[in-house]
Amino acid sequence: MTILQTEHLSKTYGTGENAVHALDDISFSVEKGEFVSIIGPSGSGKSTLLHILGGVDRPSSGRVLMDGCDVYEQDDDALAVFRRRQVGLIYQFYNLIPVLDVTENITLPVLMDGQTVNQERVAELIRLLGLEGRERHLPNQLSGGQQQRVSIGRALMNAPAVLLADEPTGNLDSRNSQEIVDLLRLSNKKYGQTLLVITHDEQIALQADRIIAIEDGHITRDEVLRK
Repeated sequence: MTILQTEHLSKTYGTGENAVHALDDISFSVEKGEFVSIIGPSGSGKSTLLHILGGVDRPSSGRVLMDGCDVYEQDDDALAVFRRRQVGLIYQFYNLIPVLDVTENITLPVLMDGQTVNQERVAELIRLLGLEGRERHLPNQLSGGQQQRVSIGRALMNAPAVLLADEPTGNLDSRNSQEIVDLLRLSNKKYGQTLLVITHDEQIALQADRIIAIEDGHITRDEVLRK
C-alpha cells in the first residue's frame, strides 16, 4: 500500500540569474512500513526534499500525496495540523525545548494539538528508548545520544503516518549512531512505522530496505536492497 508519493516535485529558490534549483522533477512513491535511506552529497537537495515531504517548505511545483491526500492543497492551518499528526521529524541537533524535561518534550506534539496524553504510550516509549529514570531530566542533563532518543520519542508520540529523519546520527559517535539506527529500525518493525532517513553514512544507508540517491536535485539511483 502506497502511503507517500511525490509527483514531478520541484523547488526553486530565487529568480532569474540567482535562481537555485534545489529539486528538479522528483517523482517516487513509498510503501507503508518501508524503510528508505536518502543519500547524496551536500547541496544535492536531500534536506529540501525532506522539508517538503514534512510540510515545512512548499514546493515550487508538483505534488506530495500522503495517504492519497494532496498535502499542499491545504491551507496553512490545516498544514500545521498535518505536521503535528501525520509526520514525525527528527533532526541532527535534536531541537528539544531546553526548559522542558524528557516527558514534557516527548508529549509536546500532543499538548500542542490540544489532545489528551496517552500515558501508557508515553511509558512504553520511555521504556523502548531506554530513558527510564530520566523522565524529569532537562536536555542539558542528558548525553547527545539520550537527547536524540528523546527527539525520536517526540516524533513517535502521535503515531505519525511517516517518520522523517534528517542526519539523525550526524552529531553522534559511532556507538551512539548505531544505537539510534537500531531504535529507528525497531520503531519501523514494532509499530510498522514508515521511515525515511537522510544520511551521509553508507553503513547506515545500507541498513534500509531501499536507497534513493539524489544529486543536483535529481534522483540518480533508486535501489531496493531487501523486501
